Amino acid sequence: MISFDSLILKEFIEENKEFICNARINKIQQPTRRELIFSMRNNGQTRKFYININPEMYHVCFMSEQNSRKRLIEIPSKPPMFCMLLRKYLNNSRIAKIEQPDGDRILELYVETYNEIGDKIYLCLAVELMGKYSNVVLYNTDTNIILGCAHNVGADKSQVREVYGQIPYTYPPEHSSKYFIEERYAFLFSYFKQKELCHCEQSETIHPDIMFKNVNSLIDNYYATLTYKAKFKALKSKYLTLTNQKLKKCEKSLNEMLSQLNRSNNFDKYRLYGDLLMANLYNLKDYIKEAKVFDYENNQGITILLKDTKTVKENANEYYKKYNKCKNAGIKLNELIEESKQNKQYLESVLYSIEITNNIEELKEIENELIIPQPMKNGRISKQNMNIRNSGKGITCIEKQNQTRIYIGKNNKQNDYIISKLASDEDLWFHTKDCPGSHVLLKTQNLTDELILECAKLAKENSQGKNSSKIGVIYTKRKYLRKPPKANLGYVTYKNEKEIIID
Repeated sequence: MISFDSLILKEFIEENKEFICNARINKIQQPTRRELIFSMRNNGQTRKFYININPEMYHVCFMSEQNSRKRLIEIPSKPPMFCMLLRKYLNNSRIAKIEQPDGDRILELYVETYNEIGDKIYLCLAVELMGKYSNVVLYNTDTNIILGCAHNVGADKSQVREVYGQIPYTYPPEHSSKYFIEERYAFLFSYFKQKELCHCEQSETIHPDIMFKNVNSLIDNYYATLTYKAKFKALKSKYLTLTNQKLKKCEKSLNEMLSQLNRSNNFDKYRLYGDLLMANLYNLKDYIKEAKVFDYENNQGITILLKDTKTVKENANEYYKKYNKCKNAGIKLNELIEESKQNKQYLESVLYSIEITNNIEELKEIENELIIPQPMKNGRISKQNMNIRNSGKGITCIEKQNQTRIYIGKNNKQNDYIISKLASDEDLWFHTKDCPGSHVLLKTQNLTDELILECAKLAKENSQGKNSSKIGVIYTKRKYLRKPPKANLGYVTYKNEKEIIID
């Protein structure tokens, strides 16, 4: 990653000095504690001045609308305290001059404004771009007293320099603010000059996806790309962690229910005890602790424990109650186990969908899947769930000859849309057997073995088992698919299927 050094800052100031000087600050926003946006207007033009003091991506630039969307900026409904302070002192004020003191990585905006009694005063907004020590400080140039800063630095955080309101502003120590320029940066800007800033080709020091026209577009594009990648990585990691947590919880619950089912599978013995006690009702005495009887089913004598406070008949009824209770519990457990298996399968498919995502837009689609949509009690689906189910954006469509199309879903939302909206009864549906993956749909009027094999291979390539040596792919007609009531997004059952083994 290219660091934002003093030379880049110097070139940025020289390039934008004419616009910044005498520009008026119309609007101030603070999306996060490390980002600030100033809306500046000069010569009939409005531009967004962006400040980022993130330790890994500290920089300043005039932000384009395209890169504003790329940075995924969200303005909070309640502005932070520092933003309110800046609005109080800087809103509708004029920038008198811009400076970079002694080649430091500090940008100073000197602002002409008025105090409470109407006297003209000058304030300085110092943007310090120094890695983990980056900060934005507002101070009065007449008194040199700090009015506020993005990060307060007290004696407990630094023994070298304190920064907080109502103390004098001092420049950072030289070793932390200076930055020695590497030879490649000097070459970079000499390259700008040789190409007259407007006809630059790509440089090996710049990300290959970025083309630039001037210093500002270079900074804006480069750091917008880095920001997008960082936010994508963080969001993907968050969703993977959340899904893995839910999957682990589901597996734990499933194992507990299976163990409980195994323990309750001996409920037939309670029925047998009740039958044997009733058969020997007149051969046994009441109010005894145990009864020795002969088990004709297993051809052996057994001892049945009894409650000595109850008669033999009452003990027999107790065993019948235990039998019915365990039997009903077993039925319910089987239902819960089946439901838990479906949820586990669903979460595994969500996990696979997250792993193959390439951009934030795809992750946002999966975000709704992390909350399993459920129908309402009256059988209708809520509006929110309807929106989840009825979006086909991003589905891969492969156009073939003879009006043949192959659709591939990247997540459960798209898979559900393929089955419910795009498929007709005679279309073929493909999916890997017992493995999370994409739904593949073939629409054609000229079905051939080659097409079936191609779709089966696509189903394998778009599944968790794509690196397996052999994997089974099932396929059937759409009319043989069924979506059970209250089923998770993208879940279907099937019949009349055929299977192909793909190497």
